[in-house]
Amino acid sequence: MATEDLQQSVARILAKADVKVNGPDPWDIQVYDKRFYKRVLSQGTLGLGESYMEGWWDCAQIDAFVFRVLRADLYKQAKLGWKTVLKMLLAKVFNMQAKGKATRNAQRHYDIGNKLYQLMLDKRMVYSCGYWNDADTLDQAQENKLDLICRKINLQPGQRVLDIGCGWGSFAKFAAERYGAEVVGVTVSREQLALGQEMCKGLPVELRLQDYRDVQETFDHIVSIGMVEHVGYRNYRSYMQTAARCLKDDGLFLLHTIGHPFSKTSADPFTNTYIFPNCLIPSLKQLSAAMEHVFVIEDLHNFGPYYDPTLMAWFRNFDQNWDQLKGTYDERFYRMWRYYLLSSAGSFRARNNQLWQLVLSKKGIVGGYQAIR
Repeated sequence: MATEDLQQSVARILAKADVKVNGPDPWDIQVYDKRFYKRVLSQGTLGLGESYMEGWWDCAQIDAFVFRVLRADLYKQAKLGWKTVLKMLLAKVFNMQAKGKATRNAQRHYDIGNKLYQLMLDKRMVYSCGYWNDADTLDQAQENKLDLICRKINLQPGQRVLDIGCGWGSFAKFAAERYGAEVVGVTVSREQLALGQEMCKGLPVELRLQDYRDVQETFDHIVSIGMVEHVGYRNYRSYMQTAARCLKDDGLFLLHTIGHPFSKTSADPFTNTYIFPNCLIPSLKQLSAAMEHVFVIEDLHNFGPYYDPTLMAWFRNFDQNWDQLKGTYDERFYRMWRYYLLSSAGSFRARNNQLWQLVLSKKGIVGGYQAIR
Protein backbone atom coordinates (compact mmCIF):
# COMPACT_ATOMS: atom_id res chain seq x y z
CA MET A 1 0.00 0.00 0.00
CA ALA A 2 1.31 3.46 -0.89
CA THR A 3 2.39 5.81 1.89
CA GLU A 4 -0.46 8.21 1.05
CA ASP A 5 -3.00 5.42 1.44
CA LEU A 6 -1.45 4.34 4.75
CA GLN A 7 -1.57 7.93 5.98
CA GLN A 8 -5.22 8.25 4.99
CA SER A 9 -6.02 4.99 6.82
CA VAL A 10 -4.40 6.25 10.01
CA ALA A 11 -6.12 9.62 9.66
CA ARG A 12 -9.55 7.97 9.24
CA ILE A 13 -9.04 5.87 12.35
CA LEU A 14 -7.82 8.79 14.48
CA ALA A 15 -10.64 11.03 13.30
CA LYS A 16 -13.05 8.85 15.28
CA ALA A 17 -11.26 10.12 18.40
CA ASP A 18 -11.10 13.76 17.22
CA VAL A 19 -7.35 13.41 16.70
CA LYS A 20 -5.69 14.79 13.56
CA VAL A 21 -2.39 14.04 11.89
CA ASN A 22 -0.29 17.23 11.97
CA GLY A 23 -3.27 19.10 13.41
CA PRO A 24 -3.30 22.24 15.62
CA ASP A 25 -4.65 20.84 18.90
CA PRO A 26 -2.31 19.69 21.68
CA TRP A 27 -3.68 16.13 21.46
CA ASP A 28 -3.00 15.91 17.70
CA ILE A 29 0.04 13.94 16.58
CA GLN A 30 2.86 15.43 14.53
CA VAL A 31 4.40 12.84 12.21
CA TYR A 32 8.06 13.32 11.23
CA ASP A 33 8.77 9.97 9.55
CA LYS A 34 6.40 8.46 7.00
CA ARG A 35 7.37 4.95 8.07
CA PHE A 36 5.20 5.62 11.14
CA TYR A 37 1.96 4.84 9.27
CA LYS A 38 2.89 1.31 8.21
CA ARG A 39 4.43 0.54 11.56
CA VAL A 40 1.46 1.56 13.69
CA LEU A 41 -1.02 -0.17 11.37
CA SER A 42 0.95 -3.43 11.42
CA GLN A 43 2.23 -3.46 15.01
CA GLY A 44 -0.47 -1.66 16.99
CA THR A 45 0.43 -0.31 20.45
CA LEU A 46 3.97 -1.69 20.32
CA GLY A 47 4.67 0.09 17.04
CA LEU A 48 3.06 3.27 18.36
CA GLY A 49 5.28 3.35 21.45
CA GLU A 50 8.49 2.28 19.73
CA SER A 51 8.09 4.81 16.92
CA TYR A 52 7.61 7.53 19.54
CA MET A 53 10.82 6.45 21.28
CA GLU A 54 12.61 6.70 17.96
CA GLY A 55 11.32 10.21 17.29
CA TRP A 56 9.07 9.35 14.34
CA TRP A 57 6.17 11.33 15.83
CA ASP A 58 5.37 13.60 18.71
CA CYS A 59 2.45 15.09 20.57
CA ALA A 60 2.23 18.10 22.89
CA GLN A 61 -0.09 16.24 25.29
CA ILE A 62 0.32 12.47 25.02
CA ASP A 63 -2.02 11.98 27.98
CA ALA A 64 -4.82 13.85 26.15
CA PHE A 65 -4.11 11.90 22.94
CA VAL A 66 -4.32 8.52 24.72
CA PHE A 67 -7.45 9.61 26.60
CA ARG A 68 -9.25 10.32 23.33
CA VAL A 69 -8.01 7.18 21.62
CA LEU A 70 -9.16 4.98 24.51
CA ARG A 71 -12.54 6.64 24.94
CA ALA A 72 -13.16 6.04 21.22
CA ASP A 73 -12.14 2.35 21.58
CA LEU A 74 -9.55 2.70 18.82
CA TYR A 75 -7.23 0.15 20.39
CA LYS A 76 -9.76 -2.54 19.52
CA GLN A 77 -8.84 -1.91 15.88
CA ALA A 78 -5.12 -2.29 16.44
CA LYS A 79 -3.34 -5.19 14.80
CA LEU A 80 -0.73 -7.31 16.52
CA GLY A 81 2.67 -8.01 15.03
CA TRP A 82 4.12 -11.52 15.05
CA LYS A 83 6.42 -10.73 17.99
CA THR A 84 3.43 -9.65 20.09
CA VAL A 85 1.43 -12.74 19.13
CA LEU A 86 4.42 -14.94 20.04
CA LYS A 87 4.75 -13.31 23.47
CA MET A 88 1.04 -13.78 24.12
CA LEU A 89 1.30 -17.48 23.23
CA LEU A 90 4.35 -17.92 25.46
CA ALA A 91 2.48 -16.30 28.35
CA LYS A 92 -0.26 -18.90 27.96
CA VAL A 93 2.20 -21.80 27.92
CA PHE A 94 4.82 -20.75 30.49
CA ASN A 95 4.64 -19.29 33.99
CA MET A 96 6.37 -15.96 33.31
CA GLN A 97 6.29 -15.02 37.03
CA ALA A 98 7.85 -18.18 38.49
CA LYS A 99 10.33 -17.55 41.30
CA GLY A 100 13.51 -17.08 39.28
CA LYS A 101 11.76 -15.12 36.56
CA ALA A 102 9.98 -12.87 39.09
CA THR A 103 13.35 -11.64 40.36
CA ARG A 104 14.64 -10.92 36.86
CA ASN A 105 11.38 -9.16 35.96
CA ALA A 106 11.69 -6.87 38.98
CA GLN A 107 15.34 -6.08 38.32
CA ARG A 108 14.53 -4.79 34.82
CA HIS A 109 12.28 -2.07 36.27
CA TYR A 110 13.12 -1.43 39.91
CA ASP A 111 16.90 -1.89 39.73
CA ILE A 112 17.55 0.72 37.04
CA GLY A 113 18.67 3.30 39.61
CA ASN A 114 17.24 4.64 42.86
CA LYS A 115 18.06 8.23 41.90
CA LEU A 116 15.43 8.15 39.14
CA TYR A 117 12.73 7.21 41.63
CA GLN A 118 13.98 9.59 44.32
CA LEU A 119 13.59 12.49 41.90
CA MET A 120 10.28 11.29 40.45
CA LEU A 121 8.29 10.16 43.48
CA ASP A 122 7.12 11.88 46.68
CA LYS A 123 9.35 12.34 49.72
CA ARG A 124 8.35 8.90 51.10
CA MET A 125 8.99 7.20 47.73
CA VAL A 126 5.56 5.63 47.33
CA TYR A 127 5.34 4.06 43.86
CA SER A 128 1.57 3.52 43.70
CA CYS A 129 -1.59 5.59 43.38
CA GLY A 130 -2.07 8.47 45.82
CA TYR A 131 -5.35 9.23 47.60
CA TRP A 132 -6.21 12.78 46.56
CA ASN A 133 -9.18 13.25 48.84
CA ASP A 134 -8.45 16.59 50.62
CA ALA A 135 -4.94 16.70 49.12
CA ASP A 136 -3.40 19.16 46.70
CA THR A 137 0.19 17.88 46.69
CA LEU A 138 1.71 14.51 45.84
CA ASP A 139 3.29 14.25 49.30
CA GLN A 140 -0.08 14.72 51.01
CA ALA A 141 -1.90 12.36 48.63
CA GLN A 142 0.59 9.58 49.39
CA GLU A 143 0.43 10.16 53.16
CA ASN A 144 -3.37 10.05 52.85
CA LYS A 145 -3.11 6.70 51.08
CA LEU A 146 -0.76 5.17 53.65
CA ASP A 147 -2.96 6.39 56.50
CA LEU A 148 -6.08 5.08 54.73
CA ILE A 149 -4.51 1.62 54.56
CA CYS A 150 -3.61 1.65 58.25
CA ARG A 151 -7.14 2.70 59.17
CA LYS A 152 -8.72 0.10 56.91
CA ILE A 153 -6.91 -2.74 58.68
CA ASN A 154 -7.52 -1.10 62.08
CA LEU A 155 -3.80 -1.13 62.79
CA GLN A 156 -2.93 -1.01 66.50
CA PRO A 157 0.37 -0.35 68.32
CA GLY A 158 2.55 -3.44 68.62
CA GLN A 159 0.77 -5.37 65.87
CA ARG A 160 2.95 -7.17 63.35
CA VAL A 161 2.31 -6.55 59.65
CA LEU A 162 3.64 -8.24 56.52
CA ASP A 163 4.13 -5.99 53.49
CA ILE A 164 4.27 -8.16 50.35
CA GLY A 165 6.30 -6.26 47.76
CA CYS A 166 7.45 -3.51 50.11
CA GLY A 167 9.31 -1.34 47.61
CA TRP A 168 11.53 1.16 49.43
CA GLY A 169 9.69 0.56 52.70
CA SER A 170 7.35 3.56 52.50
CA PHE A 171 4.40 1.79 54.13
CA ALA A 172 6.61 0.04 56.68
CA LYS A 173 8.19 3.32 57.75
CA PHE A 174 4.83 5.12 57.97
CA ALA A 175 3.12 2.31 59.90
CA ALA A 176 6.00 2.09 62.37
CA GLU A 177 6.26 5.86 62.91
CA ARG A 178 2.59 6.79 63.02
CA TYR A 179 0.92 3.63 64.35
CA GLY A 180 3.65 1.93 66.40
CA ALA A 181 3.49 -1.24 64.30
CA GLU A 182 6.21 -3.80 63.66
CA VAL A 183 6.59 -4.46 59.94
CA VAL A 184 8.28 -7.13 57.86
CA GLY A 185 8.61 -6.18 54.19
CA VAL A 186 9.71 -8.49 51.37
CA THR A 187 11.03 -7.50 47.95
CA VAL A 188 13.04 -9.16 45.19
CA SER A 189 14.75 -5.87 44.22
CA ARG A 190 18.25 -5.38 45.64
CA GLU A 191 18.24 -1.65 44.84
CA GLN A 192 14.96 -1.11 46.68
CA LEU A 193 16.13 -3.18 49.64
CA ALA A 194 19.37 -1.26 50.13
CA LEU A 195 17.74 2.17 50.12
CA GLY A 196 14.68 0.97 52.05
CA GLN A 197 16.80 -0.43 54.87
CA GLU A 198 18.60 2.90 55.12
CA MET A 199 15.31 4.84 55.19
CA CYS A 200 13.84 2.60 57.91
CA LYS A 201 16.92 2.49 60.13
CA GLY A 202 16.12 2.71 63.83
CA LEU A 203 12.50 1.59 63.43
CA PRO A 204 10.87 -1.80 64.22
CA VAL A 205 11.04 -2.63 60.52
CA GLU A 206 12.70 -5.62 58.87
CA LEU A 207 13.05 -5.48 55.09
CA ARG A 208 14.14 -8.68 53.38
CA LEU A 209 15.29 -9.82 49.94
CA GLN A 210 12.76 -12.64 49.78
CA ASP A 211 10.09 -14.03 47.46
CA TYR A 212 6.67 -13.73 49.08
CA ARG A 213 6.13 -17.48 48.57
CA ASP A 214 8.97 -18.22 51.00
CA VAL A 215 7.54 -16.31 53.98
CA GLN A 216 6.65 -18.75 56.78
CA GLU A 217 5.60 -16.60 59.80
CA THR A 218 2.11 -15.45 60.76
CA PHE A 219 1.09 -11.81 61.11
CA ASP A 220 -1.72 -9.73 62.59
CA HIS A 221 -2.33 -8.12 59.20
CA ILE A 222 -0.98 -8.20 55.64
CA VAL A 223 -0.80 -5.46 53.04
CA SER A 224 0.19 -5.71 49.39
CA ILE A 225 0.42 -2.36 47.62
CA GLY A 226 0.94 -2.47 43.86
CA MET A 227 2.45 -5.95 43.93
CA VAL A 228 -0.19 -8.33 42.54
CA GLU A 229 0.27 -6.79 39.08
CA HIS A 230 3.59 -8.67 39.02
CA VAL A 231 2.21 -11.99 40.25
CA GLY A 232 0.72 -13.33 37.00
CA TYR A 233 -2.61 -15.06 36.51
CA ARG A 234 -1.06 -18.51 36.90
CA ASN A 235 0.03 -17.57 40.43
CA TYR A 236 -3.02 -15.70 41.77
CA ARG A 237 -4.25 -18.79 43.63
CA SER A 238 -0.91 -19.52 45.31
CA TYR A 239 -0.58 -15.80 46.11
CA MET A 240 -3.91 -15.85 47.97
CA GLN A 241 -3.08 -19.13 49.69
CA THR A 242 0.29 -17.78 50.81
CA ALA A 243 -1.35 -14.66 52.25
CA ALA A 244 -3.94 -16.78 54.07
CA ARG A 245 -1.22 -19.04 55.49
CA CYS A 246 0.65 -16.02 56.84
CA LEU A 247 -2.42 -14.24 58.26
CA LYS A 248 -3.87 -14.84 61.70
CA ASP A 249 -7.48 -16.00 61.69
CA ASP A 250 -8.81 -12.63 62.90
CA GLY A 251 -6.46 -10.51 60.77
CA LEU A 252 -7.16 -8.43 57.68
CA PHE A 253 -5.44 -8.48 54.30
CA LEU A 254 -5.47 -5.23 52.32
CA LEU A 255 -4.84 -5.74 48.62
CA HIS A 256 -4.11 -2.56 46.63
CA THR A 257 -3.89 -3.14 42.87
CA ILE A 258 -4.42 -1.67 39.44
CA GLY A 259 -7.41 -3.42 37.91
CA HIS A 260 -8.66 -4.15 34.41
CA PRO A 261 -12.36 -4.34 33.46
CA PHE A 262 -11.94 -7.70 31.72
CA SER A 263 -9.64 -10.69 32.10
CA LYS A 264 -6.42 -10.96 30.12
CA THR A 265 -3.55 -13.42 30.12
CA SER A 266 -0.91 -11.10 28.62
CA ALA A 267 0.05 -7.48 29.09
CA ASP A 268 0.04 -4.51 26.72
CA PRO A 269 2.92 -5.20 24.29
CA PHE A 270 4.72 -1.88 24.84
CA THR A 271 4.47 -2.01 28.63
CA ASN A 272 5.52 -5.65 28.66
CA THR A 273 8.55 -5.03 26.44
CA TYR A 274 9.90 -1.80 27.90
CA ILE A 275 8.42 -0.97 31.30
CA PHE A 276 7.10 -3.89 33.38
CA PRO A 277 8.31 -7.20 31.91
CA ASN A 278 5.76 -10.00 32.26
CA CYS A 279 3.37 -7.87 34.31
CA LEU A 280 -0.38 -8.43 34.14
CA ILE A 281 -3.19 -6.24 35.42
CA PRO A 282 -5.81 -8.50 37.04
CA SER A 283 -9.56 -8.43 36.64
CA LEU A 284 -11.98 -8.84 39.52
CA LYS A 285 -13.03 -12.16 38.03
CA GLN A 286 -9.47 -13.46 38.17
CA LEU A 287 -8.89 -12.23 41.72
CA SER A 288 -12.20 -13.46 43.08
CA ALA A 289 -11.73 -16.89 41.52
CA ALA A 290 -8.28 -17.11 43.14
CA MET A 291 -9.65 -16.32 46.60
CA GLU A 292 -12.59 -18.75 46.59
CA HIS A 293 -12.64 -20.75 49.86
CA VAL A 294 -9.66 -18.63 51.00
CA PHE A 295 -10.89 -15.07 51.66
CA VAL A 296 -14.10 -13.13 52.18
CA ILE A 297 -14.26 -9.70 50.50
CA GLU A 298 -15.17 -7.25 53.26
CA ASP A 299 -14.75 -4.06 51.22
CA LEU A 300 -13.98 -2.98 47.65
CA HIS A 301 -12.93 0.62 47.02
CA ASN A 302 -12.28 1.95 43.50
CA PHE A 303 -10.39 5.23 43.26
CA GLY A 304 -8.92 4.76 39.79
CA PRO A 305 -9.39 8.43 38.78
CA TYR A 306 -6.78 9.36 41.42
CA TYR A 307 -4.06 7.64 39.40
CA ASP A 308 -4.34 10.36 36.74
CA PRO A 309 -3.06 13.20 39.00
CA THR A 310 -0.54 10.81 40.57
CA LEU A 311 1.02 9.96 37.21
CA MET A 312 0.95 13.57 36.06
CA ALA A 313 2.79 14.60 39.25
CA TRP A 314 5.39 11.87 38.65
CA PHE A 315 5.86 13.10 35.09
CA ARG A 316 6.35 16.70 36.19
CA ASN A 317 8.97 15.61 38.72
CA PHE A 318 10.73 13.43 36.15
CA ASP A 319 10.65 16.13 33.47
CA GLN A 320 11.79 18.93 35.77
CA ASN A 321 14.68 16.83 37.10
CA TRP A 322 15.82 15.41 33.75
CA ASP A 323 19.01 17.50 33.83
CA GLN A 324 20.10 15.51 36.90
CA LEU A 325 19.37 12.21 35.14
CA LYS A 326 20.48 12.62 31.54
CA GLY A 327 24.07 11.77 32.40
CA THR A 328 22.83 8.28 33.33
CA TYR A 329 20.02 7.77 30.81
CA ASP A 330 19.89 8.68 27.13
CA GLU A 331 17.28 10.58 25.10
CA ARG A 332 15.59 7.35 24.02
CA PHE A 333 15.01 6.50 27.69
CA TYR A 334 13.58 9.97 28.27
CA ARG A 335 11.08 9.50 25.45
CA MET A 336 10.23 5.97 26.64
CA TRP A 337 9.63 7.12 30.23
CA ARG A 338 7.67 10.18 29.09
CA TYR A 339 5.45 7.99 26.93
CA TYR A 340 4.97 5.49 29.76
CA LEU A 341 3.93 8.06 32.38
CA LEU A 342 1.72 10.23 30.16
CA SER A 343 0.01 7.37 28.31
CA SER A 344 -0.70 5.72 31.66
CA ALA A 345 -2.27 8.95 32.93
CA GLY A 346 -4.45 9.09 29.83
CA SER A 347 -5.49 5.47 30.34
CA PHE A 348 -6.69 6.08 33.90
CA ARG A 349 -8.37 9.33 32.85
CA ALA A 350 -10.29 7.35 30.22
CA ARG A 351 -11.24 4.80 32.93
CA ASN A 352 -9.59 2.04 30.90
CA ASN A 353 -7.70 1.05 34.07
CA GLN A 354 -8.96 1.08 37.64
CA LEU A 355 -7.37 1.17 41.09
CA TRP A 356 -8.87 -1.16 43.67
CA GLN A 357 -8.33 -1.58 47.39
CA LEU A 358 -9.84 -4.80 48.70
CA VAL A 359 -10.11 -5.57 52.40
CA LEU A 360 -10.14 -9.35 52.89
CA SER A 361 -10.72 -11.57 55.91
CA LYS A 362 -10.29 -15.32 56.28
CA LYS A 363 -13.67 -16.18 57.76
CA GLY A 364 -15.74 -13.02 57.51
CA ILE A 365 -16.03 -10.47 60.32
CA VAL A 366 -18.89 -11.26 62.67
CA GLY A 367 -21.30 -8.36 62.54
CA GLY A 368 -19.69 -6.96 59.38
CA TYR A 369 -16.89 -4.60 58.39
CA GLN A 370 -17.28 -0.83 58.65
CA ALA A 371 -15.98 0.65 55.40
CA ILE A 372 -13.32 3.37 55.81
CA ARG A 373 -12.92 6.19 53.28
